[in-house]
Amino acid sequence: MTADETDREESEPDYRFTLANERTYLAWIRTALGLLAGGVAVHTLAQSFHHAALRRALALSCIVLAVMICVGAYTHWRDVQRRMRRGEPLAHSVMVPLLAAGIAVISVLAAVAVLR
Repeated sequence: MTADETDREESEPDYRFTLANERTYLAWIRTALGLLAGGVAVHTLAQSFHHAALRRALALSCIVLAVMICVGAYTHWRDVQRRMRRGEPLAHSVMVPLLAAGIAVISVLAAVAVLR
C-alpha cells in the first residue's frame, strides 16, 4: 500500500449506490446458487448418462464455477464499495468473462453428454 492510497479520504457514498452494489452482489450469489443446484442435480438425478465420468465432469464444472462466482462476487463487491468511498473510478470486472467462459464450457459438456 502506497502513501497515496493511505492518505485518500474516504466518505460514505450515496446509499442508492451502496444498495445497487449490494443488489449486484446478490444477483451474482443467485447465479452461483443456481449453478450449485444444477451441479448437484446433474450428479444425483442424471443417472442415465452412459459415461459416469462425463456426468461427474459436468457436475464438477457447475460446482467449481459456483465457487469461483461466490469468491469473485465478494471481492468485486468489496472493491466497488472501497472505490466508491474513495471517489475512484470503478475497475473492470473479470466476473462477466469468467461466467461466459464457464457457461460455454458447461454447455459443451452438456451437448457432448446429450449427443452420446
